[in-house]
Amino acid sequence: MNKYFDHTLLKPEATQLQILALINEAKEYAFMSVCVNPTWVAFAAEELQDSDVKVCTVIGFPLGATTSAVKAFEAKNAVENGADEVDMVINIGRLKAKEYDAVKKDIEAVVQAVSAQTLVKVIIETCLLTDAEKIKACELSKAAGADFVKTSTGFSTGGATVADIRLMRQTVGPDLGVKASGGVKSSEDVEKMLAAGATRIGTSSGVQIITHQQTDKNSY
Repeated sequence: MNKYFDHTLLKPEATQLQILALINEAKEYAFMSVCVNPTWVAFAAEELQDSDVKVCTVIGFPLGATTSAVKAFEAKNAVENGADEVDMVINIGRLKAKEYDAVKKDIEAVVQAVSAQTLVKVIIETCLLTDAEKIKACELSKAAGADFVKTSTGFSTGGATVADIRLMRQTVGPDLGVKASGGVKSSEDVEKMLAAGATRIGTSSGVQIITHQQTDKNSY
């Protein structure tokens, strides 16, 4: 189960000591990655250079409302600083306005800004979308060359649901990854998400899940 986890700390008040603790936990439990804000990417890459734990960061986070040029620069800069994976937020308002070409180009800008070896995950913020919009967001992500679709930032009105993971998997087919993020706090939650089609789990509760401890209700 541990290799499904992006061990996550995205709170704006997170300190370097807290990020270091996250990194050390990720190494101890051999998680797939740490997911941190861009300001911590270089630090995380340095601390993880002798580890197989990857560095994941977020782009256009958490609103998705920056311009495509800014998202592309942020992604390129993150990779230069040592990021292996980037999780970008779509332009949610443009999707809801059916400006599909703009949404696709926004995703493409990030995909094209990074190397082919860098995984691009597209956060569609499912809690703000209808099922039809979720399907369209997944279709656009796939068409734009992304590697994953991801449910949530964890900073909006809701997180991952089994129904959304199932819908996203059905839409993208077997070749793209599907990441469940936000509200996954127990091994039972993880098992349900994996059964529905998730291939990655974003959570700040990875240690508690692995060790079967009580999780913090305020965790990601």
